[in-house]
Amino acid sequence: MTKAEIVSNISDKSGIEKTDVLATVEAFMDEVKTSLEKGDNVYLRGFGSFIIKTRAEKTGRNISKNTTIKIPAHNIPAFKPAKVFVEGVKSKVKVN
Repeated sequence: MTKAEIVSNISDKSGIEKTDVLATVEAFMDEVKTSLEKGDNVYLRGFGSFIIKTRAEKTGRNISKNTTIKIPAHNIPAFKPAKVFVEGVKSKVKVN
């Protein structure tokens, strides 16, 4: 599902103009991004958490030059779904 499909579905269900829904969805995504960039996690009860994970320093390989490189420790954004969310997906989505 794309952002446009999400906006369209919310607009259809709520009766709110697509432009207003799009502005709201983009504002939400911007707030999540801004909070994570400041180092704050975002918790949405019943849905999940947008968190910052720290990756430890490690040694990697540059295959084209056949050399080892050090990959410094860094932070990455991650999403951790709530238990209710996970259980809903497990019970409703069939395994292929």
